[in-house]
Amino acid sequence: MKIPTSATAVSPAAKKPLYKSLFFQILVAVVLGIAIGYLWPDLGSALRPLGDGFIQLIKMIIAPLIFLVIVTGISAVGDVKAVGRVGVKALIYFTAATLFALAFGLVVANVVQPGAGLNIDPATLSADAVNAKTTAAPPKDAGQFLLGIIPTSVVGAFASNSLLQVLCFAVFFGAAIVVVGREKCKPVVDVMETTLELFFKIMGWVMRVAPVGAFGAMAFIIGQYGLSSLSTYALLIAACYGSAVVFIALLFVVAWVYPRVPLWQFIKYTREEFLLALGTASTESVLPRIMTKLTNAGCSRATTGLVVPTGYSFNLDGAALYLSISLLFLAQAFGHNLDLGQQLAALGILMLTSKGMAGVPGSAFLALSATAGALGIFPVAGVALLLGADRLMDSMRVLVNLLGNCVATFVVSKWEGQFDREAMLAAFRGETTNTEVSETAAEPSVPALTTPRLTSDTYSA
Repeated sequence: MKIPTSATAVSPAAKKPLYKSLFFQILVAVVLGIAIGYLWPDLGSALRPLGDGFIQLIKMIIAPLIFLVIVTGISAVGDVKAVGRVGVKALIYFTAATLFALAFGLVVANVVQPGAGLNIDPATLSADAVNAKTTAAPPKDAGQFLLGIIPTSVVGAFASNSLLQVLCFAVFFGAAIVVVGREKCKPVVDVMETTLELFFKIMGWVMRVAPVGAFGAMAFIIGQYGLSSLSTYALLIAACYGSAVVFIALLFVVAWVYPRVPLWQFIKYTREEFLLALGTASTESVLPRIMTKLTNAGCSRATTGLVVPTGYSFNLDGAALYLSISLLFLAQAFGHNLDLGQQLAALGILMLTSKGMAGVPGSAFLALSATAGALGIFPVAGVALLLGADRLMDSMRVLVNLLGNCVATFVVSKWEGQFDREAMLAAFRGETTNTEVSETAAEPSVPALTTPRLTSDTYSA
């Protein structure tokens, strides 16, 4: 990927017919998927391989793509200390956001009382359903989780698609390039830049079948779980989605007050990615493209490469809302009203369990089971009550998680002086920047970044 030195040239993106718009295609696919799942549930359930196949195609390129983005981004920064500061600031933001989301969820659950009056008899419960939903591995403590970030084998990290392990190795590799010298490592960096272009080309091809994946995933969800569960868990669903709306409104405020990002325009700019994430009930399906959009919208590649993959494990705001509300829902369903001390203890345990089990199958059930076991408030098997509502919460979790990580990237980029607002506004206007964009640092000690923007045709087929 050649870094040009000429003046910036900006051109408006060509207007595509509506039927060629990926947003329109995914929207139609989601509507058709809902119709098929509702009218023919068995057929809808059988279409699951379409959604799973698309997500596997995305996973095929995620690990090498993250590695290449981070390494080339760090080598362009040329300052190992700046990279370290980005990581520390990201973790500070993630901790604050998760803590607030958990506390806010507890407040909502105390006000709404979604489980009050259910009076569930513990004798009627069985843990078999929860065990089938979750992994057989025991929950990790904080130490195990931190050790798990360090790969025992680089090849194993890529083979198992362990994003945090790939990120860890990428940071070391990029830092080594900076220390040895970018000029000396230029052949290696050039190969990586070219390989990165190839991966974005592959991503463009994969995205052509995104509507098929969204159709299959949505048909399966509706066909398998139906819409009848809505009435059974109406108050719990209302509490979770209502809290999500308020939390998103707060994200709008945070995005505008500090990095001065008009979040509604950003959502319009990334509407294809958000709709695809909702359609597939997976933020992984849009990880490569959302990183590209954030880079085009003024965030440096180094910051985006560090913040977004890390946020997928450490900054799950939607999951945090769901966990805290569900915990009190279960306690209330068994007739327990937790006092302030118990709720603060639950808050601390959820902070640890929600981080330590990121990426684990059935992580929400494991986190709640671990918290219930630690507090002894209700039987661990009581978590099975959430099985009918869990899938209905996917849209809320996916939307808040994804938007929260995007806002985190803007905030950390601005905090580190690596945010170009003019590039963001140009991207929102549909203009493509064909040259590098220098990002002036807020502090003299941070060098200006000269990473090229990944233009829209980088990931088109």
